Amino acid sequence: MSTYDYDLFVIGAGSGGVRASRIAASHGAKVAVAEEYRVGGTCVIRGCVPKKMLVYGSMFAEELEHAANYGWTIGEASFDWGKLRDFVNADVDRIEALYGKTLDSHKVETFHERATVTGSHSVKLASGKEVTAKYILVATGGWPIMPDFPGCEHCITSNEIFHLPEQPKRLVIQGAGYIAMEFAGVFNALGSHVTVVNRSETILRHYDEGIVERLLHIAMMRGIDFHMHCTIKSVEKQADGSLLVDTGKGDPVHADQVLFATGRKPNTAGLGLENAGIELGENGEIPVDDYNQTACDSIYAVGDVTDRIQLTPVAIREGHAFADSVFGGNKRKVSYDNVPSAVFSQPPLAGVGLTEAKARAIYGNVKVYTSEFRPMKNIFSDAPERGLYKMIVDEASDKILGIHLIGPEAPEILQVAAIALTAGLTKQAFDDTVALHPSMAEELVLLR
Repeated sequence: MSTYDYDLFVIGAGSGGVRASRIAASHGAKVAVAEEYRVGGTCVIRGCVPKKMLVYGSMFAEELEHAANYGWTIGEASFDWGKLRDFVNADVDRIEALYGKTLDSHKVETFHERATVTGSHSVKLASGKEVTAKYILVATGGWPIMPDFPGCEHCITSNEIFHLPEQPKRLVIQGAGYIAMEFAGVFNALGSHVTVVNRSETILRHYDEGIVERLLHIAMMRGIDFHMHCTIKSVEKQADGSLLVDTGKGDPVHADQVLFATGRKPNTAGLGLENAGIELGENGEIPVDDYNQTACDSIYAVGDVTDRIQLTPVAIREGHAFADSVFGGNKRKVSYDNVPSAVFSQPPLAGVGLTEAKARAIYGNVKVYTSEFRPMKNIFSDAPERGLYKMIVDEASDKILGIHLIGPEAPEILQVAAIALTAGLTKQAFDDTVALHPSMAEELVLLR
């Protein structure tokens, strides 16, 4: 008989925590999970899932503009933010319920309350109950960063933007990472006037420079204003409820909402990890080894709380690998090589492997193959937006080092292309593949 209440206690029921819980339970472990907010975590509740749905909703505005060229005669059209918002949030409720059913079907006990670590094998629930576990897994994710400055209480983060009572006519966004650029695209497409305030001149700094430059040009053509080399100094609420935003550069900007999208930090505040001898990193992250184990042998951590790669599929793989290693007799670790990622901007971009700059720094001699084209779908639009595909290849071995795309459906195309990098394929393998015509994806096998 075990001397502990549970074999595994998971703090945080996001994607990583839920995957670890059900896999550990399938291996025969007695598992419990505590979640202080809603089951599903950032991705399902206030991240990639509802965000992608808003992207779809906003893209329909562009389709309506092109309807006449498609042969359709559309009557007077109007947009209701409340209907889109409520539909999206209703689907979030549906998915959350499915996550709960998954835990229940695997006989994972769920505590809908906060849990903190009180020792190497114990946690305390907000209700005051203290339980013990042979192993503890921390999967509490990340949290938006909101700096302290005059008027910060008038600003919102990505947590709140899904629940706005009204669509802002004027939206100011601080930041130029993926969250900022995605919401800039959504609200611009819906008709809001969007201003992006960025402390540098670079947007999406971790993506390929050529692809990012193309997105910046298109975003500006679509009417998004960019204020570079400045940050929001203060936000003052006016008598009519609007906001006056001082960037310290030029005239103040008038806004109805101010969104801060300047990054996320590990959600570790007040978790009590010091009670188990665990010291946090400089960004508040939980240091772990290749097998997700912390400095305390019985405590592990997966997902954004470790501040490695903040992507849902990575957290899921880490949670699965942890459960297999500790409870399944199959010790394994996650590879972080060639992890594909996408920005659901408008148009979207996606990339996997090394950017051109990084490839040149590491390999020296590289070949860069590109295709710049106007997607067939864009022919129906008056805007001359063009897609750009890039493939970076090691000159010595012909091995593909990176693939980067911007254009309609770029993420869908990249997912398959990413397999090529994982398999270590060469440029010749693409050249030997017959094109699927007419398609945008065929550009990848026609690069010269």
